[in-house]
Amino acid sequence: MKRSITAAIIGATGYGGVGAIEILVRHPNVTITSLHAVADVGKRIDEVYPHLTGVCDKVIQPADAPIKADVVFFATPDGVGMKEARTYVKAGSRIIDYSGDFRFNTPALYAQYAARIGKETTHAAEDLLASSVYGLAELHRDEIKNAAIVGNPGCFAVSAILGAAPAVKSGIIDTKTMIFDAKSGVSGAGKKVNPIYHYPHRYEEMNAYKIGKHQHVMEVERELSAAAGSDITVTFTAQVFPVVRGIMTSVYARLNEGVTYEKALDVFKSFYANEPFVTVYGEKESVGNRSVRGSNRCAVWVNVDRRTNTLIILSHIDNLLKGQAGSAVQNMNIMMGLPETEGLTFIGSYP
Repeated sequence: MKRSITAAIIGATGYGGVGAIEILVRHPNVTITSLHAVADVGKRIDEVYPHLTGVCDKVIQPADAPIKADVVFFATPDGVGMKEARTYVKAGSRIIDYSGDFRFNTPALYAQYAARIGKETTHAAEDLLASSVYGLAELHRDEIKNAAIVGNPGCFAVSAILGAAPAVKSGIIDTKTMIFDAKSGVSGAGKKVNPIYHYPHRYEEMNAYKIGKHQHVMEVERELSAAAGSDITVTFTAQVFPVVRGIMTSVYARLNEGVTYEKALDVFKSFYANEPFVTVYGEKESVGNRSVRGSNRCAVWVNVDRRTNTLIILSHIDNLLKGQAGSAVQNMNIMMGLPETEGLTFIGSYP
């Protein structure tokens, strides 16, 4: 007999919220009990997103309307989840928060993150931080199982960490030489209207932003430091490209003496041998955005520049799925004792 789980989504009308809806309506073990938002309240979700016609017609309720569900997804900006999570935790719900509110489980670390994004540095629910877990399943599934609150990772961080973790953990690179060059589709900026994402401005435009101070760097450095067993700092540049969805992170690092391409490839294949959503490709293969778009997969392409003895990793994800809603549902599966792949085995589409 299949277990029935109830789920509610706060922020249901944003890209992250509708992404969770798209997955959960196909999930064999989940029933969506309510959808909540600050926009389009009173409308049916299929009026806002017509592609859901005949699939989900729930009426959007106010964000502060009462919720009763096994799992509450906060597909909301920074500052929302921390103010509301306590109510649902006390009621016995498990929380998955898309923002940075619960990615750092001490007040000091959260304060550093908040200062970086220009937010109030005092967390509104400091007492809940210790019970939160960073939601990158490939590295933290054992902790996620029993977590009351999961802080879903940032999209850039997912791609960067999965691209670099095997090399860092195995010690095959000089970690002081690591450079991350990350490119995202425009949907990473969310649904909110902004002139710089207006079609005439964005079409055929490519640009970097937050150079040297992107907020996801804190996640990358913390997770890779834990993998290495020592403090790691990295150079990270985020860029926006004129595509709708997808992230490609190029990871560069000098190989340690005596490490061959074959050794590097074996390290990555061994590290991800049992991971259902990470696929490792060799240098003779070809990987791109279409390899993962519309799926919960991460494609890791291992290359070596033999002339400079540099490891070059290309890590591809769909920023709205493995970088957001897909990871959230993957975490939900782990938290609720379901098979980790449940509801997530769909493939992308081509072209």
